[in-house]
Amino acid sequence: MVDGENALVEVWLPYGKTEICLRVPTRNFLGVIEPREKPGVPDARAEVERALKEPMGSKRLAEIVKPEHKVAVVVDDATRPTPSHIIVPPILDELNGAGVKDENVTIIFGCGAHRAVTKEEAARLLGEDVVRRVKTVSHDCKAQDLVYFGQTRFGTKVYLNRVFAEADVKVLIGDVCFHSYAGYGGGRGSVLPGVAGEETIKANHAMLLHPNARTGILEGNPVHEDMVEAAKMAKVNFILNVVLNSKGEIVKAFAGDLEKAFNEGVKLVDEMYRVPVDRRADIVVVSSGGYPADVNLFQACKSVDSVLEIVKRGGVIVLVAECSEGHGNQAFYDWMVKFRDLKAVEREIKRNFTLGGHKAYYLMKALQKAQIILVSIMPNYYAVNVFRLKTARTANEALQEAFKTAGEGAKVWAVPYGNYILPEVKTSEP
Repeated sequence: MVDGENALVEVWLPYGKTEICLRVPTRNFLGVIEPREKPGVPDARAEVERALKEPMGSKRLAEIVKPEHKVAVVVDDATRPTPSHIIVPPILDELNGAGVKDENVTIIFGCGAHRAVTKEEAARLLGEDVVRRVKTVSHDCKAQDLVYFGQTRFGTKVYLNRVFAEADVKVLIGDVCFHSYAGYGGGRGSVLPGVAGEETIKANHAMLLHPNARTGILEGNPVHEDMVEAAKMAKVNFILNVVLNSKGEIVKAFAGDLEKAFNEGVKLVDEMYRVPVDRRADIVVVSSGGYPADVNLFQACKSVDSVLEIVKRGGVIVLVAECSEGHGNQAFYDWMVKFRDLKAVEREIKRNFTLGGHKAYYLMKALQKAQIILVSIMPNYYAVNVFRLKTARTANEALQEAFKTAGEGAKVWAVPYGNYILPEVKTSEP
């Protein structure tokens, strides 16, 4: 803080693996919006074991299985932070304790529409010991032997992985967190999109255009409700989900019934990351939260979506994200080049949903409301000509540019962990 008439507030913002200092005039500064983070548990494995012993709305897993049962355990692929290497061993112990042999257990990487998990990734995600003990397979959404389960009330034809479909007992492992159109990730998401067919995933995700398909909303969200219906069709027996803090530590584990355990996880995510604010700002300076959240523009754009509600229409968002790997997604890039307006993108989502392309929809939607200035190491050519952003070399330079647009008296919020947080305006202000 600098004293005197031109007093400045210093805010440190994560940027890649370091931090940068933003200086905001005190008279313009509304404050810093931060998550109400909780520490990780001292013993993560003990927390998973506790959750297995105290399932919600369900019998214990050991009471559900019989020794002769074939068990499918769906875990996340390498794109998610779920610490499966901590969660899976206690689950295998529980199954073994009930007489289920390792050879009757298959771990399925719920890749959704992503690529298969490599041997190296499998060992890192599950631990060498687990990979040696039990069979692992990567779900392929284009496989020819998917099993048809029927149609949801939204018209989605549900095709699921054959190994999963034919298992006697189905267990889901994941993490509960915010998701831009499913409301929250976790729970039912291990089935759809996790082990679903391409046609099923596209039909479900195309509903992201619905006004209720957004971060932090479950009620009336067709993407979420469709996912739940698919998971119920599949007759999921048991889930174990965790809530992580921004360091990737387990804060709490939730086990048991598909919906009950997931909903308890949702409550904890809200407690930590849903933050009420009293007004919108003319300028929001947001950092994605540093590495890995800002490794590319595809990831970093999540924080633009997070703060969109707290910036005034016609305002400015300064996005501080290193983007050391550039844009990060080819479909995102291609759609930004191909489609010049939001309506065209909406038509393409309905016609042929492409994972990655949806990010172009969110960015164009954000650009309709606010100007976005990017502070990164991405080449200007791409940032400006492809992604339609303004650029600045430093956060303070970007802030000066923002004042030129929003006016000298503009009010500023600073958000250091944009990818993890959902700030909400708690008034009826326009």
